[in-house]
Amino acid sequence: MHVTEKRLHGGLSDETLREFGERLTYLRNLEERKEEVKNSIETQGKLTDEIVKNLEEANTLAEVEDIYRPYKQKKKTRATVAKAKGLEPLANIILEQKETKPLEEIANEYVTEKKSINENTPKETIVENVEEAINGAKDIIAEIISDNPEYRKQIKRKCYREGFIITKATKPEEKTAYNMYYDFNEKINRIPSHRILAINRGEKEEFLKVKLDKNEEDILDYIKRDIIKGKTQFTEILEETILDSYQRLIEPSIDREIRSDLTEKAEVQAIKVFGKNAKPLLLAPPLKGYTVMGFDPAYRTGCKIAIIDETGKLLDTTTVYPTEPQNDVEGAKAKLKELIKKYNVNVIAIGNGTASRESESFVSDMIKEINEDVHYAIVSEAGASVYSASKLATEEYPDINVSLRGAISIARRLQDPLAELVKIDPKAIGVGQYQHDVDQKKLTESLTGVVEDAVNEVGVDVNTATSSLLSYVSGINKTIAGNIVKYRDENGKIKERKELLKVSKLGKTAFEQCAGFIRIPGGKNPLEITAVHPESYEIAEKLLEKIGYKTKDLLDKNKIKEIRSILADIKLQETAKELEVGEMTLKDIIEELSKPGRDPRDEMPKQILRADVLKFEDLIEGMVLSGTVRNVTDFGAFVDIGVKHDGLVHISQLSNSFVKNPSDVVSVGDIVKVKVIGIDSERQKVQLSMKDV
Repeated sequence: MHVTEKRLHGGLSDETLREFGERLTYLRNLEERKEEVKNSIETQGKLTDEIVKNLEEANTLAEVEDIYRPYKQKKKTRATVAKAKGLEPLANIILEQKETKPLEEIANEYVTEKKSINENTPKETIVENVEEAINGAKDIIAEIISDNPEYRKQIKRKCYREGFIITKATKPEEKTAYNMYYDFNEKINRIPSHRILAINRGEKEEFLKVKLDKNEEDILDYIKRDIIKGKTQFTEILEETILDSYQRLIEPSIDREIRSDLTEKAEVQAIKVFGKNAKPLLLAPPLKGYTVMGFDPAYRTGCKIAIIDETGKLLDTTTVYPTEPQNDVEGAKAKLKELIKKYNVNVIAIGNGTASRESESFVSDMIKEINEDVHYAIVSEAGASVYSASKLATEEYPDINVSLRGAISIARRLQDPLAELVKIDPKAIGVGQYQHDVDQKKLTESLTGVVEDAVNEVGVDVNTATSSLLSYVSGINKTIAGNIVKYRDENGKIKERKELLKVSKLGKTAFEQCAGFIRIPGGKNPLEITAVHPESYEIAEKLLEKIGYKTKDLLDKNKIKEIRSILADIKLQETAKELEVGEMTLKDIIEELSKPGRDPRDEMPKQILRADVLKFEDLIEGMVLSGTVRNVTDFGAFVDIGVKHDGLVHISQLSNSFVKNPSDVVSVGDIVKVKVIGIDSERQKVQLSMKDV
């Protein structure tokens, strides 16, 4: 724990601090853009006090861009062509609506005289007739209306407040995943993020046509009221121009902006949902003290098997063929029974990919035939194949075939999910909603932060951690992580935290950041199995001394109970003054000394271990089952109940009370009781409920 940082931010959570960081970055970018826009308009000699005031009051980048729009260097438009012909004064006369001379007569003054045209006259400056002059002036006015930031702001507000998003099928006869959107409409300000992303994907795949429906008449009346000043000879022409400006320039642009805004918000929400799901998955409790058989299912190429001991060391590998086309069930059983006996296997981790359910059925039958106490668990193999072929996997298992590395990864995911999952790209870990549709750079940044938070929450044993795991510790990058492993290999076990300062490129700043997250079981200082930072060792020692103990007592289970009991009754304010330390820091030290060496994952729900298989055909409505939450989205939670596909608990079925956000009720990894309320045999889908169970 870093004392100074804790005092500065008042003990805010990692997630809150990260949100503050993102908001600060946005506000800095906003101020930077305001300055750029202001300088650009000033260079053009058009900066006014009103523009400066509007820029100062703008709260979003979109508002700043709307203010800048009239002064932006434009590509060739109908208005710029008309301006080049010298028709801007005519446009201004029409807009002012004061001239009493007939419009045709006024416009005629802007027609290029035939006698003044020669071979050197630029074609783009010639106005051939009155009609061309009036149309050019209308084009200029249309662009002026379109560029007006106040109009755009108010029209957008109206669209958000009253508009609808409407979707229709491009091929109504074709059944797709987008059936519910074939004839769909929802208010723009109500549509949830997952539906926006689904509609975007359906449109991209050309199954859906999307439009924004808004009250055009109301919008046109709003603009007319501001522009038209009573009944004049210019009224009709201005009405036509306002309609053209809206339909040709404003509406397409506003629609793009609203769709872009909706998508951006939906992406932010999707990334947040993914991060919320990823963290409990990363923090799933390790299966300590078990020898695990990793079982990577397949058909033609056979099921790959890897035996991992309780420390994660590879003991043996093989391939068996209990599935089609070979169907060597008896041969596979004999081989696996032999391995179970030889290595005293306790748990079989079965990957959830191709042939998973056939393999589960095979394993379940085999377990019934042996006397040993063996169970199995279904493990997500998302990203396992990517890891198997990676440079990292090649470095870890240079002599092991690529196909067998998947089985090793599956076994180790059950043993220590965090240590194994950090080896793969965070977005490949298989939770969330529409994560492949969002900005991949933002997703990676967000998920890297989530992984860092998870690693820092658990702490890392510096003597056993892989380079991948170490690289997510605050202050340690990939290069330093590699150097720590190299130092360990050359010098043996690291005995105390300060020894890290001898590692190449790990300087004082990096040490200050990482020290509290590094654990050294069996090292020189018992405080180094806790999150107490080296700069707080003296305070921790004084506190222990005050209650009659020494740091070595933290290794004695009986004395820990006594220490915990005494610390629970300590007077925080009084003791903090006496030890000259902040109350928040002292509170954290007390928490760490009360549970030295504690792994926060031990308090998380444990993996369900099974001995028998449940088939889809066994399900009946009303059946109550235990299951593991595998994914949480904005519309509900997916629960693994032991059949091929996870069942959905819709948001409306999560609780007897109203649920605004499913993640307020459940998290990935939770063990929950669910009731079967709907079975779709054709699509192999199960609807579940958590009400009244």
